[in-house]
Amino acid sequence: MIEVILFGYFMTCVSDGAADVVLSCTLVEEGVGLGGMGGGAAFTRTPATVVFRDVPVAPEESLETLTAFVPPSVPDPDLLLFEAKVSSVEIPNAAVLLHADCNEQEVTCEISRYSPRGSQESSDPAYFMASLSVEGVEFNTALILQTLMVEKDHSTLIQNKLGLPLSQSGTLLTEVIFVVFSHIKSVSAPLRGDVLLNCGFRQHEIPLSHEVGIEWRLQHRGKGQKVLEIRTRLDDLEGNTVVHAERRASSMDAAQVVGEGNASVTLNKLKVVDEGTYICTVSLGPFHAQQIIQLHVVQPPHVSLSEEKLVLKTTSPKTLSCHCSKYYPLDAQVYSYWWVLGFLVITVLFFYQVMR
Repeated sequence: MIEVILFGYFMTCVSDGAADVVLSCTLVEEGVGLGGMGGGAAFTRTPATVVFRDVPVAPEESLETLTAFVPPSVPDPDLLLFEAKVSSVEIPNAAVLLHADCNEQEVTCEISRYSPRGSQESSDPAYFMASLSVEGVEFNTALILQTLMVEKDHSTLIQNKLGLPLSQSGTLLTEVIFVVFSHIKSVSAPLRGDVLLNCGFRQHEIPLSHEVGIEWRLQHRGKGQKVLEIRTRLDDLEGNTVVHAERRASSMDAAQVVGEGNASVTLNKLKVVDEGTYICTVSLGPFHAQQIIQLHVVQPPHVSLSEEKLVLKTTSPKTLSCHCSKYYPLDAQVYSYWWVLGFLVITVLFFYQVMR
């Protein structure tokens, strides 16, 4: 994961009930291998700007406080300025982006080239994947952008790095066609309890595909395994849903997948082996995107004292021990709280005996 500090953040009122969100981002590209033993793929990082157009604004929001975004007066083919229309696809909880700057929350934004299954790298239109997260807020979103057609003439500029035509204002015109999101980054649940891992998706108003596939996988300590997979059609619920659950007591609601774009999975009767990193992958035709959630399994300690009744005498010392057992994780810092509690209990008993 490459974290990018937000350098610039502006909002533009474009119409009643909608606004533009402008984010400083980083274009991440896979470069030439490092070479030599142990060498791997290198990644180049280039500053970029992403303008999300027509983000819905709640009626109670004050549009007067939004700062106007002005594109460069002279288009620059060296600048990476993405203009992404979002009016056809909902970005859930987008209000978080509107208030991140005022709340002094860091926004992480990465963008990279994306190739749908079966497509050629140089095919038209071109696609990009944008990943957004906001510090301190349960907001994680992956978006697939598709370039829009630009009428070319002798004055049309070509973006130097990407080789794609720019609009007259010097922006790379795109629209959001697919969104996969999660409202949680990390969750804790009790041993032998239940947990809901949140994941959802939205697609263009003109469906990319009626066939949807959802896969949940667990990664932990270098090992991976499939948890649950479901395949269905968004235009028909009758007899077209296939569910394959490799983990017992795991489930997903096919009706909510179709009706609400809800890809959340429920895990019942949690065990220690269920702890780890869960990956939600949603596929629509040739497109797919993911979200990652950390699951921590916890078990509160069973605490007991060595003596049920303690009589203090000034002539002979007494020992009161505190025992903690049956807790998880095993390296949990349980002793500090119970040490303080034990000290308070002993102190009360001491003064009680003295004052008698």
